[in-house]
Amino acid sequence: MKYVLSSFLVLLIALTACTTDNTTTEQEKIADELDPTRDEGPVRDTEFKDPEAKSRLGYVNYTKEQFDRDPEKDRVVTMDRSEMADIIARLILRHEAFDEIATLVTGDEVLIAYEKNEMLDENEAADVAKKSAASVMPRYFDIYVSDNNVLIRDIESLHNSTTTDSDYENTIKSIINEMKKSPQGTDE
Repeated sequence: MKYVLSSFLVLLIALTACTTDNTTTEQEKIADELDPTRDEGPVRDTEFKDPEAKSRLGYVNYTKEQFDRDPEKDRVVTMDRSEMADIIARLILRHEAFDEIATLVTGDEVLIAYEKNEMLDENEAADVAKKSAASVMPRYFDIYVSDNNVLIRDIESLHNSTTTDSDYENTIKSIINEMKKSPQGTDE
């Protein structure tokens, strides 16, 4: 009897599911195709079921067809230069040999001026600073470092200027030339 009753319930549920209205508009179909939480769509980091995994992993999976239909495919990819400068400075300051760091990230250069203590010699300190920046920046960036603490204020003053100033490029070149007088770390 229990078997007949449970079979009847399963049949009733199946029939109810079959009779629901399956008509969808064209807009709903398109919205469904572009829905990032849809199973066949691109998988993005917002879909992690485990919040802890979301904080540790970034994941996306597209097919060429999905990418070609994506309205955001032509967006310009940009880098938050202030965030990159912050990350670099924090990485360097984790090392006990550094007391103060000024970091400036431009379109293709990273300028790092620092004040260090006696834990590292000037070559080792330059190496730590340069490799820290290289670990987070794309390879095409030129990285310049200096333990000349006067350059900390120069970088700060450049940060406060506008990039449209006629002296902007000259100021950067001048700071870079000064930085080159300091050890630049090993090139590997």
